[in-house]
Amino acid sequence: MKIPDLLESDILLLEKEIDAMNGHLAPMRSFVLPGGHTTLSALHIARCVCRRAERCSVHLQDNQQFVDPLVIKYLNRLSDYLFVLARYTGWQLQIAEIPWKPRVR
Repeated sequence: MKIPDLLESDILLLEKEIDAMNGHLAPMRSFVLPGGHTTLSALHIARCVCRRAERCSVHLQDNQQFVDPLVIKYLNRLSDYLFVLARYTGWQLQIAEIPWKPRVR
């Protein structure tokens, strides 16, 4: 199976899309909890899976297994993209974000 090449331009495209979506969103004032709509939850789950793939790639690299640094960078940006996409989708669907509220003692 031939694996497609990963290019720096792929990362730049993710960053461009993140910036475009962020242009419509209010700045974050707290952490955001996943939920409010099944689509948003699915995007947050996809982000978690992507972060896990990134951690596994870093672990392999730390144990002298070859992992192209561009793959790790791409996974990092992809997880950021998925987070912003969840926020943007919520904004489009007019779903209020669920802010995380720390317990105060």
